[in-house]
Amino acid sequence: MRINENYLKLKDSYLFITIDRKVGAYKAKNPKSEIIRLGIGDVTLPLAPAVTEAMRRAVAEMGNASTFKGYRSDQGYEFLRRAIGGYYAGKGVSLREDEVFVSDGAKSDLGNILDIFSPDNTVLIPDPVYPVYVDTNIMAGRTIVYMDGNAGNGFLPLPGRNVRADIIYLCSPNNPTGAVYSREQLKMWVDYALENGAVILFDGAYEAYIRDAALPTSIYQIDGACECAVEFCSLSKTAGFTGTRCGYTVVPHALARAGTPLNGLWLRRQTTKFNGVPYIVQRGAEAVFTGGGPAQVRADIDYYLENARLMADTLTGLGVWFTGGRNAPYIWMRCPDGMSSWAFFDTLLENAGVVGTPGAGFGANGEGFFRLSAFGKREDVAEAMERIKAFMD
Repeated sequence: MRINENYLKLKDSYLFITIDRKVGAYKAKNPKSEIIRLGIGDVTLPLAPAVTEAMRRAVAEMGNASTFKGYRSDQGYEFLRRAIGGYYAGKGVSLREDEVFVSDGAKSDLGNILDIFSPDNTVLIPDPVYPVYVDTNIMAGRTIVYMDGNAGNGFLPLPGRNVRADIIYLCSPNNPTGAVYSREQLKMWVDYALENGAVILFDGAYEAYIRDAALPTSIYQIDGACECAVEFCSLSKTAGFTGTRCGYTVVPHALARAGTPLNGLWLRRQTTKFNGVPYIVQRGAEAVFTGGGPAQVRADIDYYLENARLMADTLTGLGVWFTGGRNAPYIWMRCPDGMSSWAFFDTLLENAGVVGTPGAGFGANGEGFFRLSAFGKREDVAEAMERIKAFMD
């Protein structure tokens, strides 16, 4: 018997463990201090009333023999896939219901989609990066090529003609940088994928935070993308489903490689390895897109975006370079005075009692940068900005 030795190549997930240890040590020395955490990527507002009401009705249905639901299509209930299709129609994108696959979140599908690709494919991943892209491919033993995200390109790397890749990861708005690709930039990636026979894995988990009408909220708003891209979306940050778990993946019928449509392969994988999202959760998810749900969800997103604006305005006033904060819930700031990201973490904690996330935890290109999250209470964000202003001004 042999184990998958690729797992031994993974780095320890030390980032947030180290943060917790440092914060714990600071609290032990300063027990009366009030620490404000702006590093976490979890939401703080509760589920929208339309969502919880839909889930209550679904619970009642599950307690009645005539409306009870058991096993169902692993692809998701038709009512939710139809609602998602309506959401995309509002973006000018036409989807068939069987191109939508309901899942327990984008994180799962971003890793699971690799089942349908050969391990000898070369993968192109941005740096800095959401760690799931890297770790899931290391587990499979794939060759990884990194593209440089940096201040010079606004942390929005573009395709290089001297790079050959089979699988390309893109995230817009980006986690951790909050940077958003324009239509013209995404068109460059779509053209590259079509020319090279590559597949783009497009993470749109934060698309609902885009308020600039000139920016795309789906890669399928780009001509040709249906022939080269799979899109992953999540209700975690859109509608507060981090503890409820629901998302969806779009695999167009037009997307085929080696003469094989990927939609059928993904359906085969899901029906074999996945039993679907609970009916109660799917009814709650349907309410995100229908009735009074969209307005309630948008209000929550606006709340977080106002938090991000407060952060962005503070850093602008201090003359600090950053990306994000305008169409994304994250701020990616340059550490002052050439400090390393961990040195700035320590300094900010010691002098302001504010916790963020060191950029070095997201890859080599994250060194010297720092992530702040807008997923907090307004009063905490406002207080944190006053502390940062007093410390850095």
